[in-house]
Amino acid sequence: MSLIKQLWLTIVVVLLLAFVGSLAVSVSTSRHYIEQEVRIKNSDNANALALSMSQLEKDPVTLELLIAAQFDTGHYRRIELRDAEGDIIEQREAGEHIEDVPGWFVDLIRFEVPAGEAVIQDGWRQFGTLTLESQHSYAYRSLWQNTLNLAGWFAVAGLISLLLAVWIVRTVRRPLDHVVSQAEAIGERRFVTSPEPRTLELRQVVQAMNRLSSAVSTMLGQESEKLDQLRRRLEHDPVTNALQREPFLARLEGHLHSDGDDASGVLALVRVADLAQLNQQLGHPTTDALLAALVNELEQLNTLNGDGRVARLNGSDFALVLPRAHDLEALGDELKQRLRDLASRHPEAALTLPSALVEYAPGMTRQTLLASLDGALASAEDRDEHGQVIVESAEQDALFTSHAEWRSALEAALQDGVQLAHYPVLNRQGELLHHEVPSRLHLAGEWRPAGRFLPWVSRLEMAPELDLAVVSAALEDTAASGQAVGINLSPRSLRDVNFVSELIARLRARPDLAPRLWFEVPELIAMHNPEGFRSLCRELHSLGCRMGLEHVTTRFGEIDSVHDLGLAYLKVDGSLSHEIEGNPDRQSLLRGINTLAHSLGILTIAEGVRRQEQAELLFQLGMDGVTGPGVRQEG
Repeated sequence: MSLIKQLWLTIVVVLLLAFVGSLAVSVSTSRHYIEQEVRIKNSDNANALALSMSQLEKDPVTLELLIAAQFDTGHYRRIELRDAEGDIIEQREAGEHIEDVPGWFVDLIRFEVPAGEAVIQDGWRQFGTLTLESQHSYAYRSLWQNTLNLAGWFAVAGLISLLLAVWIVRTVRRPLDHVVSQAEAIGERRFVTSPEPRTLELRQVVQAMNRLSSAVSTMLGQESEKLDQLRRRLEHDPVTNALQREPFLARLEGHLHSDGDDASGVLALVRVADLAQLNQQLGHPTTDALLAALVNELEQLNTLNGDGRVARLNGSDFALVLPRAHDLEALGDELKQRLRDLASRHPEAALTLPSALVEYAPGMTRQTLLASLDGALASAEDRDEHGQVIVESAEQDALFTSHAEWRSALEAALQDGVQLAHYPVLNRQGELLHHEVPSRLHLAGEWRPAGRFLPWVSRLEMAPELDLAVVSAALEDTAASGQAVGINLSPRSLRDVNFVSELIARLRARPDLAPRLWFEVPELIAMHNPEGFRSLCRELHSLGCRMGLEHVTTRFGEIDSVHDLGLAYLKVDGSLSHEIEGNPDRQSLLRGINTLAHSLGILTIAEGVRRQEQAELLFQLGMDGVTGPGVRQEG
């Protein structure tokens, strides 16, 4: 039995005991008092009547009239006159008329009052004995009315007490409910805090739980910070804080092999000409400050145009990749202006900052892109101090030539329906966690992979329509196969209120299938819009869906209240597991990510796995699942 039920039972029992006990004591006391009063009345009336008879002539008619007159007053049940030998001289009797008092009440409190007796004298000689019993109906009626009044008062007092008890119970239950919810949240690795109640004992319990939650949350935050520092030490240039060459190229490789909207974009190179001469002229500290300022300009350009990466490829070459960016001319002009502004702020350095840009697309290789940019950068150096070359590369197999044609084709394709590819996500035992299901659209007579049309979906702001079509197709797919599927949601869709409402409505319409859906969004989306992301997590969690992050680095610990989101899984960015076999520092980094995620009750899945040996090592480091080109489901 719960504590609240025990409390309610105690309150009800106490009230009933108080009511029954008080009523019984009151009735018993009143009955005893009435019996005493009636007994005294019987005795007094018998003595008074006997005295009157003693003073009269003992004529039978006179005695009969006197007894009849006394009896007719209606307050007596019996008046009896006997002679000295015990024979009845005169007798009057009347029944009890108690019409407005229940019989059970009369039987329950039946009065036991002795009759009043007195001796009648005839001079010095005893004439007879007078016996008198008063009528009890008035006493029963009075006691019954008093009992009703007392019961009514107790009913009112009981109702007031119950209302007060309801308020007390709710006051006690509210913090208890918070403590229960907090304990359940901690069991789910969500470290929330509860408001402190006014009740001293409950406040102490809540304070202890809050301290526990805060301590664990702080510990996880510190561990996340340590992991981020380790990642920066391993992957970032200590002078400029830009990515180093290898992790940047791993990310670029991931974009080129992606089946999402980051499979196309812009890659730019910037060179600091005559870096060795600058070092001699300005000294290392000043030159390092100039390089850091250059990286800062590139980071600002990155922030304004997407969620790309800035890297230092070598001493003098810096790279910027901008997924989902396609306006080369505008980006080139903005980049060139920023480089000129940087040079103008440091006239003493005589900076020469040539640049080159190229648009990448699915099917291209990293070697081809870098080779084309290297040649273009060499050409830009020969032009002027801030020369720039934009590499012209015709879009491979251009499907359509205008925005209008693309919009019409995409609308028709969505009307026809979405086809889903299936890429398995497996656990250590080779069992399926879910299938990643990137979309395919029928365009220009063929089913095209997402990398071919997602850039145009993004440009034409049709992401919500595509994502809803994918959700509908995924529901049908899981209904047919019975297997879980993972759906990638676009950042643009998540910012659309109508999309979120429609998504929730479709899932509520299929409550039996919703638990088989695994939704995922990029890590940066959760960081940039934490409130909206938290609201979506709660909605999907209530429907039984699983919510996760993709392309995760160590920055997921920076997400506001990540422990309170109820995340089910993380897909760790493929650049962190790239060539991990011979890199013990990166192994330590991944082991720390797994430990931190597991302490929050979150599964970890490695992206971009290319070899079975790599997958086995990742499982040894604590990964719960793997996915990528090298992952195949047996059978």
